Amino acid sequence: MSESEVRASEVGASEVRASEVGVPELRVPELRESEVRVSELRVKAEKLDSADELAQLRAQFVLDDTVYLDGNSLGALPRSVPGRVEDVVRRQWGSLRIRSWDESGWWTAPERIGDRIAPLVGAAAGQIVVGDSTSVNVFKAVVGAVRLAGGGREGASGRDEILVDATTFPTDGYIAASAARLTGCTLRPVAPGEVLEALGERTAAVLLNHVDYRTGRLHDLPSLTAAIHQAGALAVWDLCHSAGALPVGLDEHGVDLAVGCTYKYLNGGPGSPAYLYVRQDHQSRFDSPLPGWNSHADPFGMTPDFTPAPGALRGRVGTPDILSMLALEAALEVWDDVSITAVRAKSLALTDFFLECVEAYVPQGAVESVTPSAHAERGSQVALRCDGAGEVMRRLIEHGVIGDFREPDVLRFGFTPLYVGFGDVERAARVLGEIL
Repeated sequence: MSESEVRASEVGASEVRASEVGVPELRVPELRESEVRVSELRVKAEKLDSADELAQLRAQFVLDDTVYLDGNSLGALPRSVPGRVEDVVRRQWGSLRIRSWDESGWWTAPERIGDRIAPLVGAAAGQIVVGDSTSVNVFKAVVGAVRLAGGGREGASGRDEILVDATTFPTDGYIAASAARLTGCTLRPVAPGEVLEALGERTAAVLLNHVDYRTGRLHDLPSLTAAIHQAGALAVWDLCHSAGALPVGLDEHGVDLAVGCTYKYLNGGPGSPAYLYVRQDHQSRFDSPLPGWNSHADPFGMTPDFTPAPGALRGRVGTPDILSMLALEAALEVWDDVSITAVRAKSLALTDFFLECVEAYVPQGAVESVTPSAHAERGSQVALRCDGAGEVMRRLIEHGVIGDFREPDVLRFGFTPLYVGFGDVERAARVLGEIL
């Protein structure tokens, strides 16, 4: 082989001149650094997906070729749900009709489904009842907490102040304000980091979010609950952005009351009923501000005087919304034999990998993460601040990456470990980088 032929065959040669081999000039470009990085991250994603012990759960959901990172707003549809809903409609309602309250277990659905949710939030059976919206349950919980503390205008404890997370989802703030008016308390909004200083002898109840809906920040439920108790107050936690994504430990940490929705990481469907947790030793004194015939000790007695039902059933109000409740029950079947610890491990791995890919693909300075980097302070979402975030999210969606946007400049990406893979994560960050 001639010297020119040797040079032409060398791996990595950037070009071979026509004069040396007697053919038209041929250019063999070297891979750019960015292309090498893409290749490396794709290979890493493949390895992570192949080692993922939860990967097989993806097949239990109805998904397409988009990257769905909006499970922190609405979870994907589990495949078991449509058939169950059809049975509820055609057989249970269509054929059995009124008999289904007994024969199909409609009447006991709120507490039965509550017991299915209980392990996902670290609660023993008999402490969670499903029904109503998150907002309604926040109202029950906050007013109930004030009454348990002996607070408010009619209380004897002198506790007449409700602390509420100043960064909370707006509805929680509205409901807390209404609860304060009803009970004669003063509402005091404080940032979670300021709770310790704000607690005092006047504090009756504290309403906090476990994970901030906008930033994905995970707050320290154990320490804050302990501090609230030390001050003689009761802790009410909103679990909407944590249940089904990470361990909560309600019983372990002595949480008094908690509420949560079921249509995010629990995949219960749009508007699926929320739940209310009342700790076992509070149940005999829990005084719901919304007593109804379903929470009566003798619901079919139809007596004019109210006698509360025992246990968590006091959290019920009216007739259960059976169609959406039984769709939720079917959706929860995907959690059979799933470890919430494994879910948390994958959640952290997904968000770590997403941040790594964003750093590699997105132009420097184009985005800023407002989600804490520390695992102990991170939920299961990543929020990125950038200019023109609304338009950026619109373009992401056009390119098959589904997240959402929060005013004024935040891109939110939710990672549901049951069906989101590492390949999804790499693709989402790469598309974001291309758009920016």
